[in-house]
Amino acid sequence: MKRTGTMLAGALIAMSAAAQAETVVDPQEVVFGEYGEVTEPLTSTPGDPARGEEIMVTKSAGNCISCHMVSALDYAPFHGEVGPPLDGVADRWGEAELRGILVDAKKTYQGTIMPSYYKTTGYVRPGVAFTSKPAEEPLPPLLSAQDIEDVVAFLSTLHWED
Repeated sequence: MKRTGTMLAGALIAMSAAAQAETVVDPQEVVFGEYGEVTEPLTSTPGDPARGEEIMVTKSAGNCISCHMVSALDYAPFHGEVGPPLDGVADRWGEAELRGILVDAKKTYQGTIMPSYYKTTGYVRPGVAFTSKPAEEPLPPLLSAQDIEDVVAFLSTLHWED
């Protein structure tokens, strides 16, 4: 009887852990709306605006400021002018639109040169035109699902000053 109780307790703990496990939407499973919006979060963990800010200014991560000017990030050098300024972006787009633009901006703006940060298929693989030895394994997305949610959380704080 003691062994059955121990096994039952272990099974309940395992089921509880599985229920609390992180859920992540695979890049190929992202559902886009008619105008490129992604209404469902990519992870079950809410975005962290502080981490999103860090991703936006980190060269090896999103490096969003290399193309976009953001007054709230004036401590970071070399803001770009290729993309639109992101001041007040939370007043122009909702979370679903921001998420969609980050995942695959071409779904919203066909002619954009903005990278698709959470896309792994449907593009010319890096290296094919430039080397005889391109990567053969699947390429990961530029940002993780949680990175996308964190950047969306930060962008959602960028309102116009009153």
